[in-house]
Amino acid sequence: MFLGLGTSSKYYIESGQGYYDITPVRETTAAGGATFARVGVGDATLTVADPSHGAFVGDFVTFSGAASLGADITAAILNQEYQIDTIVDSNSYKIKARAVATVDSITVDGVYTPTLVTAASGDSGNGGGSIVAAYQVSTGLTSAVFGTGWGAGTWGRNTWGSAAALTLTDLMRIWTHDNFGEDLIINVKDNDIFFWDASAAKALSTRATSLATRATALGLTGAPTIATKVLVSDLDRHVIAFGADPVGNIGTQDPLLIRFSDQKNAFDWTPTVDNSAGDLQLGSGSKIETAVETRQQILVFTDVSLYAMQFVGAPFTFGISMISENTTIRGPLAAVAVDDTVYWMGKNEFYVYNGGVQKLPCSVRDFVFSDFNENQAEKCFAALNSSFSEVWWYYPSATSEEIDKYVVYNYVQNIWYVGGLNRTAWIDRGVFNLPIAASTDSYLYNHETGADDGSTSPAQAITAFIESSQFDIGEGDQFSFVRKVIPDLTFRDSTAIAPAVNLTLQARNFPGGAYLQTGASAVTRSAVVPVEQFTQDANVRLRGRSMSLKVDSSATGVAWRLGAPRIEIRPDGRR
Repeated sequence: MFLGLGTSSKYYIESGQGYYDITPVRETTAAGGATFARVGVGDATLTVADPSHGAFVGDFVTFSGAASLGADITAAILNQEYQIDTIVDSNSYKIKARAVATVDSITVDGVYTPTLVTAASGDSGNGGGSIVAAYQVSTGLTSAVFGTGWGAGTWGRNTWGSAAALTLTDLMRIWTHDNFGEDLIINVKDNDIFFWDASAAKALSTRATSLATRATALGLTGAPTIATKVLVSDLDRHVIAFGADPVGNIGTQDPLLIRFSDQKNAFDWTPTVDNSAGDLQLGSGSKIETAVETRQQILVFTDVSLYAMQFVGAPFTFGISMISENTTIRGPLAAVAVDDTVYWMGKNEFYVYNGGVQKLPCSVRDFVFSDFNENQAEKCFAALNSSFSEVWWYYPSATSEEIDKYVVYNYVQNIWYVGGLNRTAWIDRGVFNLPIAASTDSYLYNHETGADDGSTSPAQAITAFIESSQFDIGEGDQFSFVRKVIPDLTFRDSTAIAPAVNLTLQARNFPGGAYLQTGASAVTRSAVVPVEQFTQDANVRLRGRSMSLKVDSSATGVAWRLGAPRIEIRPDGRR
């Protein structure tokens, strides 16, 4: 199983023994291209000189071939992976020398916490003339940025005062990947395509490298060096790059171009009479947002339309047709496939494709889209929880820069529900028995297990509730009187000794009126009924023009399932 962790600059593979960092290498300098220099005696800071390094603060670089600086800064200390602390200029940067250890072994709760090694007076060398520096793909931004000029967007992200070179374009880190047999194709949105070779990875520290560079080494030209998204078609085994650079203009992205490799060959991209490589040009929209593969076809989303792409065989390989115009999607991660059905979040609607595009009637639509951070819309992602026939959309609320809310659609029961939770990536059950999700706290979480929040120690209760809309009798023109409630509720899977919930009936006198009106005219109240394992019914006295029912719990170890509650209700006049 492969898992890219949200907007992280790191990429991991799960081997069955743990998670291993295989973050792609974007560039490797030739031997002798880099040198070291101490900043001062008793200081762990080292200056690395490497012309046109192209790195940012927070990037990772792995050195090899270095010799000792002469004393305490040994070759073993230098020949490790380092995170860059400071960018001096385009030709140099600073790191802090650390004791010999892997990056994973010096990470505490997701925070890089190395043991530093300070330079001695004898550390006057430069590491020799055989140093090789392998730079991992640059750290992406954790949020979308907009605007240009002094102080805007990415101003100062590199050296002090460096300009913001953005034109309403975000550089937030978004990964896509797909398996090519046992190997892995990786793409950083609007960046290079990388290839991880499992058969050559005798050590799990082996990193992915540029697919185009690998192709060139095999004598093949024309492989794309930039794409919006990459996937491998399951039926015919083509690698497909969406929003790629054309064969005749490598390095210049065409946001509406789709390119595909030769069948069963990830490195051959130049069309010839002897292969099935080729391309398709879309005509609607300004850019490809994403693509989602179903069992029968690939759906391609632009910013204004939806296409269906299918394998048709020689000589055209793939055919494509528009199936909907004026269709929007929230971002590159906002769609998910369930067999041959695709669900996605649009700008102000939810959609489903099952042979045709339809808007999903949504009872919480206004709740979601009236509290949505439009500037961070690309963080929104769709997640499939197949065990419960649910599609989840995680999104940032209007006052949050990070994801803090979710909306769920149960496609079997055709119902919606909402809640709050911070998650940045998700993978459904499959290889593992439970869904796994990542969060901004740098942890992975198992979902759908236990009754409590395991992100804390000790675990805390999950506050849960379900509440009905208002109901009345007749046409709502007369009052109702409630005298008895039958909860129909079970506590299966609870671990608490005496699990219980509160069942609350709330009364309103007028549409839009407040609950529990106070003052001289107050004639309503709410009835709260504690419900335990053996509660059969409860007597209440409650009068109002309309009612709602709510069940909630906030204790540890409590899990509950609601059936069909019964309420004994009778007319009680019009006054």
